[in-house]
Amino acid sequence: MLILTLNEESNLRRCLDSLSWCDDVVVLDSNSADRTVHIANEYGVRFIERPFDDYANQRNYGLNDIQYKNPWVLMVDADEEVSPDLASEIKLVLDHVKPEICLYRMRRKDYFFNKWIRHSSGYPTWFGRLARVGHVRVERAINEEYHTDGEIAYLEHHLLHYPFNKGFHAWFEKHNRYSTMEAAASSSREVNAVTFGDLVQSDPVERRKAIKSFVYSLPGRPILMFFALYFIRRGFLDGSPGLTYCMLRAIYEYMIDCKVKEMKLRRKGLPL
Repeated sequence: MLILTLNEESNLRRCLDSLSWCDDVVVLDSNSADRTVHIANEYGVRFIERPFDDYANQRNYGLNDIQYKNPWVLMVDADEEVSPDLASEIKLVLDHVKPEICLYRMRRKDYFFNKWIRHSSGYPTWFGRLARVGHVRVERAINEEYHTDGEIAYLEHHLLHYPFNKGFHAWFEKHNRYSTMEAAASSSREVNAVTFGDLVQSDPVERRKAIKSFVYSLPGRPILMFFALYFIRRGFLDGSPGLTYCMLRAIYEYMIDCKVKEMKLRRKGLPL
């Protein structure tokens, strides 16, 4: 079990409580300044520190440079919780796993104002989180992509995600960093044409990646994001939390657009 942390004293206890069934838990910390290390020591888990550079490198370090008791590692974030159903499913599938399967994907439920925002969060989104050690690599500095030299399988049950549990200040602070990283990736990557086949392919992760690339090429993307989540994905069914979340997502996309424009001007030596 691998947990990435940075100042997660408000989340870590709940996360660790949901992992009581696991006999080998590693907290990979990015030099937290709060009580994260004390909580980890209280639970008796292994605590390792590594300065943060980007998410892909942090996860690859966790996958490749740490020794584990077991051949499989479940990667979770401190603001996530492993549901009892997911824990039971993981134990069951790993007891009978085929040797060619090296990565399991799963979904998560995002909670906001103590409500699962099923529609406005864009559910379902699949993440590759259960990895056979030595057979999975992580790419992309943010919103990571998981690649394997083996086969991929899917789990039925969910991670539970509480992205706002540290408060709105922390959410804006984190997404200020995220938007900078997304803008840097967006302004530097090559623009590849997205075909209709890319948008309807069977692999849900690759399909989502193609849709994201297509949307990033459209003008007025923040407004389109709000419209897509609130109306097309029926975020209005999530009530007030859904409306607020859709607005926050649009703000985040607008932050990325502003920073992309800033970076282009800076490269030309022009003032903002």
